[in-house]
Amino acid sequence: MTKPENSANQMWGGRFASGPDAIMTAINASIGFDQRLYAQDIAGSRAHAAMLAATGILTSTDAEAIGEGLLTVLSEIEAGNFTFSTALEDIHMNVESRLKDLIGAPAGRLHTARSRNDQVAVDFRLWVRDQCDAAISGLTALMRAFLAQAEAGTDWVMPGFTHLQTAQPVTWGHHMLAYVEMLARDKSRFEDARKRMNECPLGAAALAGTSFPIDRHMTAKALGFDRPTANSLDSVSDRDFALEFLSASSICAMHLSRFAEELVIWSSAQFRFVKLSDKWTTGSSIMPQKKNPDAAELLRAKLGRILGATVALFTIMKGLALTYSKDMQEDKEQVFDAADTLMLALAAMTGMVGDMTANREVLATSAASGFSTATDLADWLVRALNLPFREAHHVTGTLVALAESKGCDLPDLSITEMKSVHDGITQEVYSVLGVENSVRSRTSYGGTSPDCVAKQIARWKSLLA
Repeated sequence: MTKPENSANQMWGGRFASGPDAIMTAINASIGFDQRLYAQDIAGSRAHAAMLAATGILTSTDAEAIGEGLLTVLSEIEAGNFTFSTALEDIHMNVESRLKDLIGAPAGRLHTARSRNDQVAVDFRLWVRDQCDAAISGLTALMRAFLAQAEAGTDWVMPGFTHLQTAQPVTWGHHMLAYVEMLARDKSRFEDARKRMNECPLGAAALAGTSFPIDRHMTAKALGFDRPTANSLDSVSDRDFALEFLSASSICAMHLSRFAEELVIWSSAQFRFVKLSDKWTTGSSIMPQKKNPDAAELLRAKLGRILGATVALFTIMKGLALTYSKDMQEDKEQVFDAADTLMLALAAMTGMVGDMTANREVLATSAASGFSTATDLADWLVRALNLPFREAHHVTGTLVALAESKGCDLPDLSITEMKSVHDGITQEVYSVLGVENSVRSRTSYGGTSPDCVAKQIARWKSLLA
């Protein structure tokens, strides 16, 4: 009998008379990246072997040998003493081949009542579940960093912007808490995705289930899942869990990118709102005065990689009929890279937020510029003079134009000048034109007043405790 050219890998059985071409081997093998699933693969195999023994499909002696052998393989990989083989294609066959070297024939019984289709589905789901946990932890740390900044500057005034133009004064604490709210939504998305993905596909076999009397509830429980998946076809073809992780990662990375953009703007010589230490900035090779916020700039760019991974996996999955197709081997590199990028971005942003120092004086000066209390003036005209808001808006706009023509701000206009626009204006108007008065007046729930901010800080400290 003629041996296959590539006799190292016998998983295809006797169907093939010769081994694959070298180029086919290269494009077919996934061990270069799916070796990252080794811990999940071994955990799944140990749970499967224990279940096979409990249901009488495997002897307890063979199951014990398999379990101990898999622990040896795990220790070899973790110690860096394991040689991964491209000829064996993937992490599953690499582990099984080494197990056979260690324990002999019983290793061949491990694959009873399962397929690489449900094996990779459970491995990948376990890995993504771990990444959700890591993202939740990273987001919690970043939320605490923003919360500390908010508490330090609960009543510091700064300009609030729309269109990157001065709009109304707000407090530094309020601005910081805006990101706590964003990140809380990110955290909830990962938590929600984790709950939905926490079903075990192991036991679905290739696509139709198995005729062996397996106990899928037992393996699900052993691997920390809430329940087994309910449809074998869906079990092996589903990658929604990865898509949800990528989608949540993309939204989260977008939020990080938005604050990174603010850091770039705020740390510029034109703004000087914040200062970043040398830990998070770099210099220029030609301009000695430069201190560039490179970490923040890189964080802006990281969204592109994560969003690109999301689009890539959607594109891979969109045209696949049930159930498993080899296209799905291309799912992991996208998710691995996105997860690595997100975790690095969260850690870097947490470091920068903890490191940045706000320039309170500059913030206050800027808050008072750009006619930031114009809305307060319009509101006062409605309350004090009972003007319709549209008329109050027009009067205020006229006063802004007058102040602009004189090169001053609204509080600098004399009462005579104000009365020239509307005779009903009184000296009381000046009580609403200061930025401190403005922020103190914004007491509606979720508003920027220091009192509101302090209450929100207390709420978040309790929630994150």
